[in-house]
Amino acid sequence: PHDPRQAPQEYLDRYPLDRIEVPSNYLNDYPYAGDIGCGPGLRDEALAPFPRTEYAVQVHRKEYYALITHLDEQLGRILDELEASGQADNTIVAFTADHGLAVGHHGLMGKQNMYDHSVRVPFLMAGPGIPENHRIDAAIYLQDIVPTTLEIASARRPEHIEFHSLWPLLRGETTESAYPAVYGAYLKLQRSVTVDGWKLIVYPKAQVVRLYNLNEDPQELTDLASSPEQAKHIGALFDRLIELQGELNDDLDLSELRVDWQ
Repeated sequence: PHDPRQAPQEYLDRYPLDRIEVPSNYLNDYPYAGDIGCGPGLRDEALAPFPRTEYAVQVHRKEYYALITHLDEQLGRILDELEASGQADNTIVAFTADHGLAVGHHGLMGKQNMYDHSVRVPFLMAGPGIPENHRIDAAIYLQDIVPTTLEIASARRPEHIEFHSLWPLLRGETTESAYPAVYGAYLKLQRSVTVDGWKLIVYPKAQVVRLYNLNEDPQELTDLASSPEQAKHIGALFDRLIELQGELNDDLDLSELRVDWQ
């Protein structure tokens, strides 16, 4: 749900403020906010004053939950009509979003960051040929929806499409992601790469590197970049990130930061 977050009152009433919890990774400020494009000049971050307060975060999360519930009920109405039309067994439904949202995680409010709460999104598909009640733990990109729908429709795939069809994953023909490494970027201010559950975040302007073990720390609470034993690991992730930059024509030079990690 996008701001302005104006849900009907009946949905707001379902979420009393005293029952709204702040995230486990809540901060009242983010130390590099200005250097990563997330300072008070950014509209998303100006929605709540710096430093954050738990009360402000609770209010925003209340509105966020209310909008999601409202959206969920409207989607239910659409699916009910699809069922009534007799075409449900001949229709594949996809539900996703273009980004997540911080709403208080890590002292941030918006989407412009490399943390999982903002770069991971819901992605659900249902319909003929897709197993029910099945969760797939494989990294994808939203752009995969294009080759996926083309394959489902038996349509010709244009040569310029670089992403992968999810149809083999959806049908249970494989459990492996087509992407051994996942790349993230925001302007010239943030880059990230995730490989085997390890995420490297790079802030070029701040000259800062952050490292998270998502397998053990899914809330990204513990930055491991200062651990000497992680230096070679960070170097390897840096090399993979720079390799992906080349593949994606990303000309942001990270070499000055890279030399610090051998």
